[in-house]
Amino acid sequence: MPKVLVPLADGCEELEAVTIIDLLRRAGVEVVVAGLKPGIIKASRGVSLVPDCTLDAALHESYDMLVLPGGMPGMTHLREDARIRSLLQKLASEGKYTCAICAAPVVLAEAGLLDNKSATSYPGFLDSMNLATTKLSDAPVVVDGKIITSRGPGTAMDFALELVLALCGQARRDEVEAGLQRTTLPKG
Repeated sequence: MPKVLVPLADGCEELEAVTIIDLLRRAGVEVVVAGLKPGIIKASRGVSLVPDCTLDAALHESYDMLVLPGGMPGMTHLREDARIRSLLQKLASEGKYTCAICAAPVVLAEAGLLDNKSATSYPGFLDSMNLATTKLSDAPVVVDGKIITSRGPGTAMDFALELVLALCGQARRDEVEAGLQRTTLPKG
């Protein structure tokens, strides 16, 4: 069974965090939710999230994927945490997945993981960094090898389904999506 680490920081985007955790668990993926600090995480809209463990405890395990939820100031806390940068670089060097949504692709960029890659983020975040070798996209989800990025809360379900696809394959992804009863509402 694949194993994924989702670190949470105060000010994370709760819709993204919960959607990622929920859909991966629906797919049968082992998800470890780790707080950057001990105790309850207060998300960007005031929702209280209870991590499974602290990041320090989670670092003793190995993972197939690391997924960073966005939100502000959650992204700033992730960006400033040396443990996150080190883990991103370690997983990338091992050929594992490093993934981020919303503002959090900035953390991937600052760790050097978006060099010569395609990526997306919430408007204004990656594009303000003047990343000379990164091909920026406005697509909802961008996959470039073992790096998966996404735009924001509105793309969280598509992002999470892409994570399921990467770890579990098309059949499992389709099965998870079918159980969600997703439909597109008519316009007008």
